[in-house]
Amino acid sequence: MTDDQRPAHGVDLETLDGFAAHAVENPEAVQLGLGASATYEGTAAHSLAKIDSYDLGGETIARETREYTIPYGGWKEVLDAGGWIGATDRIEPVEAALSALAACINVGITINAAANGVDIEHLQTRVRTDFDPAVLFSLEELKEADSVFENLTAEVEIDGEDLDQDQIDEWARRAPVYTLVSLAQDVEMALNTPAEVAGDD
Repeated sequence: MTDDQRPAHGVDLETLDGFAAHAVENPEAVQLGLGASATYEGTAAHSLAKIDSYDLGGETIARETREYTIPYGGWKEVLDAGGWIGATDRIEPVEAALSALAACINVGITINAAANGVDIEHLQTRVRTDFDPAVLFSLEELKEADSVFENLTAEVEIDGEDLDQDQIDEWARRAPVYTLVSLAQDVEMALNTPAEVAGDD
């Protein structure tokens, strides 16, 4: 750390201020294009997800140190009961989404805490929901999808001096994943299948 740096929450505040000013003047330069993929591994519910490159201001950022893979699956007891052979525990996608929500709420709080000079001594966010898998297993019609999740809650445990609860709540709701799961999002589903081969006349 140099003498002229003003760090808070691991961030140099002067640089953060400059970044924010640049974003206001050049909003297109800080637009992000994000994505992920998941490849089926041959066992139902098992996929290997990959996260790598992203776009920043229209430029693709790619490097080997940003190539992350995540093996997804399910809960051993549920898979055993459902007939999976040699079932093992893996991260389940719903739980991964919940962990992403919890982590992103922390992102929203801490970035804004740093920018506003608010000290945080402890921060932990717990997210949980009740999940009915009936639609997943086609035991209910797809039109019942609104009933799949109930009681989605986020509990933020935070300690620090002069904390304003309303301000913390606002910062938490600025988290991008909070927006993703709490507001209506249109997912454009595209299905790519092998080209049909025309038969002989």
